Amino acid sequence: MQLGAAAGDLSLWGLFMQADIVVKLVMLGLLAASVWVWAVVFEKWSSLRKVNKDADGFEDRFWSGGSLDELFDQEATNPTHPMAAVFGAAMGEWRRTVRVAGADVTHTSVRERIDRAIAVTVQREMDRLERWMVFLASVGATAPFIGLFGTVWGIMHSFSAIAAMHNTNLAVVAPGIAEALFATAIGLVAAIPAVLAYNKISTDLSRFAARMEGFGAEFSAILSRQTEERA
Repeated sequence: MQLGAAAGDLSLWGLFMQADIVVKLVMLGLLAASVWVWAVVFEKWSSLRKVNKDADGFEDRFWSGGSLDELFDQEATNPTHPMAAVFGAAMGEWRRTVRVAGADVTHTSVRERIDRAIAVTVQREMDRLERWMVFLASVGATAPFIGLFGTVWGIMHSFSAIAAMHNTNLAVVAPGIAEALFATAIGLVAAIPAVLAYNKISTDLSRFAARMEGFGAEFSAILSRQTEERA
C-alpha cells in the first residue's frame, strides 16, 4: 500500500487498486455476492409471479364446475406448476384408494391418505421454490462482517505504513483509511438488498404456501364427500 502515491486518487477504482491484496479479495468476494443476490432476487420474483399466475388460471378452471377427471388428465398427470401438483397428488391418491378392491374407504382413512399426499407435495414444491433463500439470508447476515474484516485489515496496514513513513499528514493518512472503509461500504451494498429481498420473498412464499394448503384442504373435503357418497 503506497500511501504517498495514493494521496491524490480517491476514486472508487483508485481505492480498489491501491488496497492490500486481502482487502481486494474481500471486495471482489462481496461484489460477486452482490451480483448473485440480484440474480437470485430476479429469479425468485419471476418464479413467484409465474406460479401465482398459473395458480389463478388453475383455480378458475377447477371451480368452473368441469369434470375433475378431465382436469386431472389435462394438467395433473404431468404438472407444470405447484397447484396442479397438489391437485394431482390428492386426486391420484383418491383414485388409488377408492379403486383398489377391498380397500378401506371410510371417511377417516381416505381423508388421512389425501391429506398426507397433499402435505408431502406442498413441502416438496416449497422446497423447490425456496431454493437459494439460505444464500440470501447468509449474505444479509455475514456481508457486513466480511466487509468489516476487510476494513480492519486495511486500517492495520495503513497504520503500519504511516508508522514506517513517520508522517501523519491528513493527505497521507486519508487514502489508506478510505480504501479500508470502502470494503465496509461494499459489504453493506451486498447485505442491505439481501436482507430486504429475503424478508419480502419469505413473506410471498409463506402466502403461496398458505394458498396451496388452503386449496388442498378444500379439495380434500370435496374428495371425502365424494367417498361418502360412494360408500
